[in-house]
Amino acid sequence: MEHGGECNRALLVSVAEFDQGVSLGKRPGAHKDNKRLHRTLSKLGFKVHVHSDLSSEEIYELFLKESRCLVKDCFLAVLSSHGEEGCVFGADGKPVLLSRIFRCFDNEYMEKKAKVFLIQACRGHGLDDGVEVDSAGDSRACGFFPDLSVPVDTAVMYASAPGYAAFTNPVGSVFLQTFCTLLKEEGNRQLELTRLMTRLSHTVAYSFQAKGHALAGKKEMPCLLTRLTREVFPFSEPEKDSGAAGLSATALLGPEAVRTRTPLIG
Repeated sequence: MEHGGECNRALLVSVAEFDQGVSLGKRPGAHKDNKRLHRTLSKLGFKVHVHSDLSSEEIYELFLKESRCLVKDCFLAVLSSHGEEGCVFGADGKPVLLSRIFRCFDNEYMEKKAKVFLIQACRGHGLDDGVEVDSAGDSRACGFFPDLSVPVDTAVMYASAPGYAAFTNPVGSVFLQTFCTLLKEEGNRQLELTRLMTRLSHTVAYSFQAKGHALAGKKEMPCLLTRLTREVFPFSEPEKDSGAAGLSATALLGPEAVRTRTPLIG
């Protein structure tokens, strides 16, 4: 276990360029996401580490190491790459199983800490037309599907629902950019985590619409899976928690409007 002072920590892992010979397209917007996430989370009191274009085995090793480091109240991780249901891809094109990543944090070091994962990756090839029901014939309810690989006191927020594609763009992904935009507003920073994630889902679902001949009108609906057993306030100022049994981090930022963008899939 590493020592050297406790603080909330954030780990940003993204793949923007894949190894030669891997048939997966570049993701130029990943660098924009990392830059803004680093700036936003640092101002919220998180110690942020950024890693880009790692192989699948390097990603596994990194998360195993991070799961044994000191953390004050909350550990937040962002995984951004091409993906399929249950995995993202390393720079070598090999799958990184999310269940294996989650299980790393089921240990004594993280037992009483809040763990938050943001997954910016496709979960299939489906495209959402913005209808009331996400996926006909799929009975899984996103927030309550029992994934026992997810430890207790963990929330996983996916950019899209099971079976659906996620959108990105050279200026960043709609999911992660909207997350940062929401955190620049004090009223959002004071929200309990599941309420903040609900607001994130609403903003992405109703403010974003793809452009272009092939993707025109397609939507994106984020999906929350939670095993939280308590209220969590990872981004709020401690004195404004109003006695809630949660966690907090300091923040002072100004508002910013959600920007529209023409996306790609990935």
